[in-house]
Amino acid sequence: MKIWEIILIAIGVSMDAFAVSICKGLESKEKPLKTASACGCWFGFFQFLMPVIGFFVGSLFAGFIESFDHWVAFVLLAIIGANMLKEAFSKEEEKVSNELSFWKMFIFAIATSIDALAVGITFALLKVNIWECAGIIGAFTFTFSFCGALIGRKCGEKLKNKAEVIGGIILILLGIKILIEHLFF
Repeated sequence: MKIWEIILIAIGVSMDAFAVSICKGLESKEKPLKTASACGCWFGFFQFLMPVIGFFVGSLFAGFIESFDHWVAFVLLAIIGANMLKEAFSKEEEKVSNELSFWKMFIFAIATSIDALAVGITFALLKVNIWECAGIIGAFTFTFSFCGALIGRKCGEKLKNKAEVIGGIILILLGIKILIEHLFF
């Protein structure tokens, strides 16, 4: 896997955390750097951790599905991307609490990094260097989440859905690319 592909995946999976961070920033009335730092640290750490967990879980069964692993990678990335697109176009308003308590942030961090867990499983099938990939994902998510909270304070709701659309499209296209490479090259 090339570095630009890892960066695109990092951007794609960080968009949920970016969107939540925008909402956190939108609802934050004071201490914007505290909110931005909390979002960056929580989301960045979990986006680093979850692909590592997914990688080691995926490594347990990678040998059993090696003959069709490209299909598994495609399906996982397509499902994650489609779900992000569905959320972006959903009329249902997602309420994000401004609270930065341990349990609230823990729940948000888990919820926004489930897709990174699935990506970690895909990484196991592709036999990549998980530490490099997870580090890039964590760093991008930290940066996007930190900036998202600050942007949210200024711009708000307009950017949230666009971030999810971009993330969803990136993941679907990468899934298609993996499938095409394995089927035709």
